[in-house]
Amino acid sequence: MPNENTNVAKLGALQQFADSLVANAAELPHLEQTVVQYKTMVSTLQETAKNQSALVASKQEASKKFKTELTECERLASVLRAAIKQHYGIRSEKLAEYNLQPFRGRNRTAKAKAKAKAKAKAVASAPAETAPSPAQPTPDSSTPNQ
Repeated sequence: MPNENTNVAKLGALQQFADSLVANAAELPHLEQTVVQYKTMVSTLQETAKNQSALVASKQEASKKFKTELTECERLASVLRAAIKQHYGIRSEKLAEYNLQPFRGRNRTAKAKAKAKAKAKAVASAPAETAPSPAQPTPDSSTPNQ
């Protein structure tokens, strides 16, 4: 729902989220009361939207009521989204059913990629360890046998 700008589009997204909640109600028994409250708010919001379009004379009042109900409904939807993420985990692909983006890791920046590439190149071009030079005593020849 982050890209919707019109009230009708927001209402449609909230309705779609409600449908997803109903379809998966068995998996979210701990959210049952909140989901019922959310569905009630969405249906009230839909009725208000119908009244808003039908009533020309009291359009300003209906618009105010719609706006406050929309804000409250969006807040409750935000709480439910957080609860669903907590329930399934932020990496679960099940979140996609609720139009939530699962966390799939972050992309490395170009700067980090270049740094990792330079480090790998430095490790590859470093000379391999060789036998100790004559100036350095070997562990066997450091002390004479007595």
